[in-house]
Amino acid sequence: MTIRALWPRALAPLALMALIFYLSAQPSVGPELPAFTRVAAHFTEYFALASLWLWALAPGLGRRAAPATAAIAVLYAISDEYHQSFVAGRHADPLDVLTDAAGAATACWIGWRLLQARGRASMRRTQSSSRG
Repeated sequence: MTIRALWPRALAPLALMALIFYLSAQPSVGPELPAFTRVAAHFTEYFALASLWLWALAPGLGRRAAPATAAIAVLYAISDEYHQSFVAGRHADPLDVLTDAAGAATACWIGWRLLQARGRASMRRTQSSSRG
């Protein structure tokens, strides 16, 4: 699959990145969320981001999509925390980057395992059709 064919798939993770950027640019109002809620939100948003990047990149990169996705997600998490350091009432937190990375890594691991399973299933279909 060519880059041109993959471009429409990239719109979904890019849209989520834009939403994350927008939300990070909002000044903090009211009390801070409880720690567990913050951790769950960061983990979930980066799990979703990595899942979307895997979906977008896997047709063109195959198994190499997982490390590419992890790199994109972690670099974006770092840039997002840096961006927050300039927003009134917000601050950069390295623990948020770790939580984001954990969410992305979990999505990449699950996606990599699914790509492996799909590859094995494809190999079995190819072998059984060549015998028949």
